[in-house]
Amino acid sequence: MLRSFLTALLSVTVVSATSICSSAEPVKVPEGALRAGIIGLTTSHVIAFTGALNDPAAEGAMADVVVTAGYPGGMADNPSSIDRVEGFTQKLQDQGITIYETIEEMLPHVDVVLLESVDGRPHLEQAKPVIAAGKPLFIDKPMAGSLADVIEIFQLAEEAKVPCFSSSSLRYASGFQKMRNDSPIGDIVGCDAYSPCSLEEHHPDLFWYGVHGCEILFTIMGQDCETVSCTATEGTHFVVGTWKGGRVGTFRGIREGKRGYGAMVFGTKGNQPGGDYEGYKPLVEEICKFFKTGKAPIAKEETIAMFAFMEGADESKRQGGKPVAIADLIAKAKKFNAERRDQAK
Repeated sequence: MLRSFLTALLSVTVVSATSICSSAEPVKVPEGALRAGIIGLTTSHVIAFTGALNDPAAEGAMADVVVTAGYPGGMADNPSSIDRVEGFTQKLQDQGITIYETIEEMLPHVDVVLLESVDGRPHLEQAKPVIAAGKPLFIDKPMAGSLADVIEIFQLAEEAKVPCFSSSSLRYASGFQKMRNDSPIGDIVGCDAYSPCSLEEHHPDLFWYGVHGCEILFTIMGQDCETVSCTATEGTHFVVGTWKGGRVGTFRGIREGKRGYGAMVFGTKGNQPGGDYEGYKPLVEEICKFFKTGKAPIAKEETIAMFAFMEGADESKRQGGKPVAIADLIAKAKKFNAERRDQAK
């Protein structure tokens, strides 16, 4: 399995800075604005985020960040990644954005970085030079291809004192934020979250798209999940988490039937739907605030707990639905990282 990953990683496609000609004028950066570089031109988020940040009518924190550079990337064994590199690279070049052959070549020309590679597996290796260069880093979903890699990225960032966070856009929809910060139904005792949950063979089941619904769940329930169990069929994932104090949260991953995003939330004073998808803008605004302040809006412990929940769902499925302890999963991942570091010495 390690050999296949390394083969895929080494076969990353790179689009040369001179391979696509563009007559577009270079992007203009207003005085005082941050220059942003994008790693991984393999997701529609690249076009959406760039459109929002480089819009002359952008306001507030979004007016202070401009995308000026990109590195294409792309995983050869994942069609959802490699098949979109050329088109998205061309679209950025047409907007006057400079495309670089390597991440290292791009970094001196930017102040902050958005790691957007749609495939989570190369994220650790792509994050390393960014962290070494001291650039504030946002990592789009999934933060990595494994819990161990998520923990290692945070560890590297903490050691280098580099601000870093990851999030799905669903976290910042106003309804879910209200349930987290100003609940109209009293203390939250439970939540049933749902989202589409398509699968990708190289990722744990929930990492690829179920991460959106899991982000909703953890936004509302918080980080103190203790155990996770999973039942999966061809059309559905149903994952149950037990939180500290006996609170119960569930995630329904949808592959058959009507798809959408949302949550039913249960409180001490009432029960009601939690919110809906509201587009990318709320997340992009948070990313820009983060770049300006250097303060991550989400505790790393919450993101780690969420990825342990998702990886634990796979482990539970392998064990026929048996509950798996979140703390054990995190401890195992940390041990793996310690051994990996020792081997690299």
